[in-house]
Amino acid sequence: MDFQSYWLLALPIFFGLGWLAARVDIRHLLTESRALPASYFKGLNFLLNEQPDKAIEAFIEVARAEQQTIELHFALGSLFRRRGEVDRATRMHQNLVERADLGSDQRMAALHELAQDYLKAGLLDRAEALFKDLRSSGFSESALRHLLDIYVTEKDWQKAIETAEALEKATGDSYRSEIANFHCELAAIEYGHSRLEEAQAQIAAALEAHRKCVRANVMLGTWAQREGRHEDALAIWKRIEGQAPEYLFLIAAPLIDAMRTLGQVQEALTLLRGWLQRYPALDLLGVVFQATQEEEGAESALQLVREELHRSPSLGALDKFLEAQLATVAPEQRADLQLMRDLVHAHSSRFALFQCSRCGFKARSFHWHCPACGQWDSYPPQRNAEGDSGQVAGQRGGM
Repeated sequence: MDFQSYWLLALPIFFGLGWLAARVDIRHLLTESRALPASYFKGLNFLLNEQPDKAIEAFIEVARAEQQTIELHFALGSLFRRRGEVDRATRMHQNLVERADLGSDQRMAALHELAQDYLKAGLLDRAEALFKDLRSSGFSESALRHLLDIYVTEKDWQKAIETAEALEKATGDSYRSEIANFHCELAAIEYGHSRLEEAQAQIAAALEAHRKCVRANVMLGTWAQREGRHEDALAIWKRIEGQAPEYLFLIAAPLIDAMRTLGQVQEALTLLRGWLQRYPALDLLGVVFQATQEEEGAESALQLVREELHRSPSLGALDKFLEAQLATVAPEQRADLQLMRDLVHAHSSRFALFQCSRCGFKARSFHWHCPACGQWDSYPPQRNAEGDSGQVAGQRGGM
């Protein structure tokens, strides 16, 4: 009974305290609202009425009149940059950096925004200098990521490697694939200048960074073939089956050329047919079909694609099947078959594209580095034949 009486007395007290607190908060809010200039509310009204240009002008008026509105300066600067008005964003952030009343954290934030303005404007040297200064600040991770983008854009692969390694330490994320690709880029440069030992050293570094770097073995085998070391090239290319067999289509055609030079065409066809059965792929089928047709004739090529069409039905396999049939039927039977094949081929060619797994950008040939989003190793080796919409890159790939 005493317990219930106690709570009956306490409830009105708690209610009264809550009412007083609410009154204080409302008075505080009204005081702050009266302190805000009318332009601030005009800007909010323009935003609500979907008039962003007028809203920006109103907020600029507030920023000029109220120098203490630092967060508003930051917001306006970022908005200008997103709208493509980089000059205005740069001026606003420069003014923030030059303010004497700015705290150290706010100054670092202003420098970070200014560096992004320079990057957006294409002033890479200025952006790089600021991002380097920010590596020891709270914006270290962001600065490293932007520096990596700058070095990739400038093709400064050695600095890109060092920055990617720093990012690994800072974030704990893996950049092994990117580092391996940077070594491959350096290897290509060294090979182009006939510095073969340095090129091979870079390939070795790529494989050390990422043992499943298919690109490294593709390049190494290609160089061996160019030098006439066909057996070495074959041994190198065959390693890809143990790395990532879905990429075997990249070396299928040069492998046949190398084995033809060695007088081993039938062995090449046997090897590639085995790969096709274990790792079916449209591009690999195209290479095996062409080689079979050249070496064994149309009937053998037709049998190959018939079996593949039953084992792994696809529009691309149907296209090859109709192409093989055209070479085997009598001339008077070709007209209807040719029309059917043309329709299937047009549809298959239109939609059989490589598609970046990160941004969805489509390309007619394989890329190690997405030309749209800049991601490395983001193109799956299988073509996407779904037929959904998307941008399509040119015919040239990024080997």
